[in-house]
Amino acid sequence: MEPNRIRKLLAEGKTPLGHMIMEFGTRGIAKVAESAGLDFVLLDMEHGGLDMGRIADLLAWFKSTPIAPIVRVPSSDYHFIARVMDAGAAGVMIPNVRSPEQARRVITALRYAPDGDRGLGLGSAHNDYIRPNPVEYMADANRDNLFLCQIESTKALDDIEAIASLPGVDALWVGHFDLTQSMGIVGEFDNPLFIDALKKVADAAKRHGIAAGIQPSDAERAREWMALGYNLISYSVDFGVYSAALKASIDGLRQGD
Repeated sequence: MEPNRIRKLLAEGKTPLGHMIMEFGTRGIAKVAESAGLDFVLLDMEHGGLDMGRIADLLAWFKSTPIAPIVRVPSSDYHFIARVMDAGAAGVMIPNVRSPEQARRVITALRYAPDGDRGLGLGSAHNDYIRPNPVEYMADANRDNLFLCQIESTKALDDIEAIASLPGVDALWVGHFDLTQSMGIVGEFDNPLFIDALKKVADAAKRHGIAAGIQPSDAERAREWMALGYNLISYSVDFGVYSAALKASIDGLRQGD
């Protein structure tokens, strides 16, 4: 199997750059993303309208690119994780992981034995419809697939060391709106309390040799958070980029009226 681009870049000391797809689940979006130079995409099933059939289509289209497709599933239930992985995802993002026990359940669902208990169905989309050597494939998948663990609550902050230390957690990913909501300072991204929380997560990730991820909506914020130690960056969401660019162009045209 092809090496996961996110893992490869992180191992080289680089910062993988991605983007969230929530609204534009079209057949052309994979090549559009490739033309923009993305390293990975987040395909969102938590807040968007992408169902399992559309996710399977998107994963197939992204196979024509070097981009690593990660699926944010609605919850940590086994059937969500197993289905998107069998459809060809390079990993999963799990929303609102609140405890090491919950993170362990995700790892068990994501990884094959002996690292987990993922069901073994071979020769379908995740194997390009070619039946692999099962022992070799299981080892490769366990080494390559990713678990992006979303930190979105004060409960998770309290348990951050225990979560970060688990073998199989590949990145701590701050859900910044939800975390500020849990802290009682919703949307206050310049609040010192939130900045301290960001540092706490990034420092825990660094101590345990894993990535720290976050999704800024503008370049200035991205640079601020990268300076705090965030080295896995998803830039904004599809409709946000589109609507901002369209509005800026329309506003510019109206100035000539």
